[in-house]
Amino acid sequence: MRKQIAAANWKMNMTFQQGEKLLDDILGVDIHLKEHQQVIFAVPFPYLLMTRSEVEDEFNYEVAAQNCYHKKSGAYTGEVSADMLHSTGVNYCIVGHSERREYFAETNAMLADKVNLCLENFITPIFCCGEALSIREANTQNDFVAQQLKESLFHLSAKQIKGIIVAYEPIWAIGTGKTATTGQAQEMHAHLRSVLAGQYGADVANEIPILYGGSVKANNAKELFSCPDVDGGLVGGASLVATDFVEIIKALK
Repeated sequence: MRKQIAAANWKMNMTFQQGEKLLDDILGVDIHLKEHQQVIFAVPFPYLLMTRSEVEDEFNYEVAAQNCYHKKSGAYTGEVSADMLHSTGVNYCIVGHSERREYFAETNAMLADKVNLCLENFITPIFCCGEALSIREANTQNDFVAQQLKESLFHLSAKQIKGIIVAYEPIWAIGTGKTATTGQAQEMHAHLRSVLAGQYGADVANEIPILYGGSVKANNAKELFSCPDVDGGLVGGASLVATDFVEIIKALK
């Protein structure tokens, strides 16, 4: 069975002390993850070492960075490289989140460089893709997300692509008042898997976890995760509430 993953993206939230308490509250709950289940905490850079220390003795709990720079090293004040992350024991990194694409003008080509640097440093990229409302309304979302995959990932070998986690973000359904249905989530996840299969074959595509990143909540996680091609969630706001995120973890297949 593919990995089933509950990934928490704290974004730019929580003080250090609040983050510690949140982790303690979540890890204090008696959850027995199965071999194929995984929980990943994507926390702000200042909290990476603290979070790694909190989870290092927990089974199938991991820590992720929320971003890395697209250059190996150099005079880029304020940026963090994949090599730096690797040197601190971080094994996962979000790449291409919709907020990074929108607010920081990250391109597909730039994200291809980030993916390469992560893999070179033994870091698993959590590669985000997804379409805005205008693209969904024009009914061109399938071609749009396929292009994101092709331009950022399809230079990889079959062995390398199996080391990627994909996360689908329906940007049009986040903060717009519109709601993505379970059927729409499954439809896009199946499409993404078919695009991967077209390039790498069905056997490889069926090994790649595809997470849903469209406002996963405690009350909808089980239904979303029951979809055959939805392998968990990349969770924003609900990951900041211990009781909610615990329920999301419990909803994993």
